[in-house]
Amino acid sequence: MTQQKQYPLHLDLKPVMHVSGVVRLPGSKSISNRILLLAALAEGATTIIDLLASDDTFVMLGALTSLGVQWQQQEQAHPESLHQVHHVHGVNGVFPEHKADLFMGNAGTAIRPLTAALGVLGGDYTLHGVARMHERPIGDLVEALNAIGTQIDYTGAPGYPPLHIRCGHIHAQRLSVRGNVSSQFLTALLMVAPLMARQHAVSIDVQGELISKPYVEITLNLMRRFGVVVEQDGWQSFTVQPGQRYKSPGVIHVEGDASSASYFLAAGAIAGGPVRVEGVGRDSIQGDVRFVAALEQMGATITMGENWIEAKSNGILKAIDADFNHIPDAAMTVAVAALYADGTSTLRNIASWRVKETDRIAAMACELRKLGAVVEEGADYLRVTPPKVIAAATIDTYGDHRMAMCFSLASLDGAARRGNAIRINDPKCVAKTFPDYFAAFAGIAQETLF
Repeated sequence: MTQQKQYPLHLDLKPVMHVSGVVRLPGSKSISNRILLLAALAEGATTIIDLLASDDTFVMLGALTSLGVQWQQQEQAHPESLHQVHHVHGVNGVFPEHKADLFMGNAGTAIRPLTAALGVLGGDYTLHGVARMHERPIGDLVEALNAIGTQIDYTGAPGYPPLHIRCGHIHAQRLSVRGNVSSQFLTALLMVAPLMARQHAVSIDVQGELISKPYVEITLNLMRRFGVVVEQDGWQSFTVQPGQRYKSPGVIHVEGDASSASYFLAAGAIAGGPVRVEGVGRDSIQGDVRFVAALEQMGATITMGENWIEAKSNGILKAIDADFNHIPDAAMTVAVAALYADGTSTLRNIASWRVKETDRIAAMACELRKLGAVVEEGADYLRVTPPKVIAAATIDTYGDHRMAMCFSLASLDGAARRGNAIRINDPKCVAKTFPDYFAAFAGIAQETLF
């Protein structure tokens, strides 16, 4: 695995007068971990190009190794890429190791689909992580699986990891799961449905509203790439017909991370630009590219190509009132961009923030107030009134990579109010998805105050 970057205990950011430049994005975390598991379960070997090198993918790779999956990282450049290349040898739906103790860190994109896969395949497995992982709900997924015959037990607080998985007996072909807590529960069930649909069709019903639908679209798209087609009845029911098995597509590329793109595009919208991100564009399978619609609503100029997006400022940003249920991760960037708006902005339908790497509604409200904003925090919304001048502040990150990255934007000089010196505590948390984030951010900073 790639050697992990070393970080100081805190990082001081100088006020930045103007930004412009080009940023090559790291691979998408959501796509990377989905592809890794699908490649592992598939028949044949898969070459993965531009896999994200981060804490969450290291966790998934480590878990697959413990389960007996063989993979190699290619050190030299692949003919189609100057970036990382991994070769994963699929196990055709049966993990070689039937007993393992798996450390999952704080990687929701790893523990949830692996829980489903191991529950369906059976064995003797324990899954655990950092303290925050043991506070992130997994009960809806576990109960959906146990209802059809898996044997997954909680070894700590009911409804949360750590988990103990034993051999069960699947006795039903219809599952039901709530959709309003995390779309990762549905993603996990979809990814393992072909493992259950050997003789009979398997259907998954969604109870209530499904949040974060674009992330489910990523899952469905990648399953098709590995040879499995899912039938949909809107967003309420999904069916996998029998006889479908995952087969390697041979070579597959990981798109640049659209959530990570949001910080650089917002920087261009706030402090001049143009800033261009490469690795994601108009043809992306990631819903977070819709973030650019929010920036356009706020008055930024956006241009897009097949594999790039560019943003620049038109002056003072406009306040926004919008529903962000479809792009909860990128919505955090909007909350900080609201510091530069001409009035009060409201972010609605973001209840899923409460069960992420930290309680992001509470954390965002606390840190935005340090910068001088007036913030109203609700169960599923955040309302931000910007200060006349952004205050210098020390930002706590709560072990959450997105807190560190989005608050770097508070150092920018906007048309209406000047950014200030910002100290980011625990900057190493960005290693979860973007280890080189602060170097990339410094790369677009064209002028600093001191």
